[in-house]
Amino acid sequence: MAMAFLSQLNLQEILQTLSVLQWMPVYVFLASNSLYSAGSPLHWHVLTEQFDKGRRVEDFLRSQNGDVSHWHKILFLSVAKQCCPLTPGAIPIILIPYFLVFTKFWMVSVLALAWLAYDWNTHSQGGRRSAWVRNWTIWKYFQNYFPIKLVKTHDLSPRHNYIIASHPHGVLPYGTFINFATETTGFARIFPGITPYVATLEGIFWIPIVREYVMSMGVCPVSELALKYLLTQKGSGNAVVIMVGGGAEALLCHPGATTVLLKQRKGFVKVALETGAYLVPSYSFGQNEVHNQETFPEGTWKRFFQKALQDTLKKLLRLSVCTFHGRGLTRGSWGFLPFNHPITTVVGEPLPIPRIKKPNEETVDKYHALYINALQKLFDEHKVQYGLSETQELTVI
Repeated sequence: MAMAFLSQLNLQEILQTLSVLQWMPVYVFLASNSLYSAGSPLHWHVLTEQFDKGRRVEDFLRSQNGDVSHWHKILFLSVAKQCCPLTPGAIPIILIPYFLVFTKFWMVSVLALAWLAYDWNTHSQGGRRSAWVRNWTIWKYFQNYFPIKLVKTHDLSPRHNYIIASHPHGVLPYGTFINFATETTGFARIFPGITPYVATLEGIFWIPIVREYVMSMGVCPVSELALKYLLTQKGSGNAVVIMVGGGAEALLCHPGATTVLLKQRKGFVKVALETGAYLVPSYSFGQNEVHNQETFPEGTWKRFFQKALQDTLKKLLRLSVCTFHGRGLTRGSWGFLPFNHPITTVVGEPLPIPRIKKPNEETVDKYHALYINALQKLFDEHKVQYGLSETQELTVI
């Protein structure tokens, strides 16, 4: 069986798959303990026993419930049952005190806390980016796995600063990461004189080592303090990339869907007005196609539980939980790796924004509407070229 498995792979595909497996800690964290069906646990060791007997995953799951898709739908319900759902920033809050009090590695916690205290402002002031990390060879394999491409429609002048709004979020924003947090697709060559910063949740900067790793790629907190510093205190030629829809938009990201969460998302427009940064729309075609996401039918107890779980985690931890699946280690198998589907990020024309110290609501609404129009124009001009039909429309909610 092992030889049959290996025969399906080649070296290039193995390297591409391993590069994407960097995201696996997210998957393991969400779904490492069990699968549930009608309240009965199906533990991973049961699946392992079946694999050892030579049974295909799909055949075994059908024998248990008759429908493979059912397992895909209910997989992440186990998060609430047997996993402790934590945001990235909550991990050190628990682990550091544990090491400090209950283990002989207390000095590690002391050093980590001391370094965080000493270096606390760095991630909000541009971080420590590394051209070496951004140019790692592994990112090229990551890019080729899909593949991912960056397309420029207009020049970005180094004389200005920019907020690049990225749509859609996707279950995981692979295109945004590869195009803006690495040099694999040639951002520096395509946009000379522009330094990109990808904004994400600040909690990730509370994690020792991970903090240094993400800062080296030019990742910064999506906080007002960090954004305004980059757009006003570091000269010109800076571009902050913000996934405006955030994690909440991930719940809308189904294959074929072209819905963006934007109508009430006006904070990025206000920051642009306060700093004078130009707004740049961008859309990643194909980003919604790399995972299948399931939503239970309204009125069922599964949908009630799913929605209650999502609402609770969103309220308490600002965490959006998706029910999704993709391919396995080989093409055609099931698992949680993304499908091999092209992702093309198209960066649109910059929208000039005046600098206003305290913009009123009317002004914010005006430029927010102009931005939505610019995004819709960008979408309509490129949708057919990158795999959508002429009749497909961008839905803004």
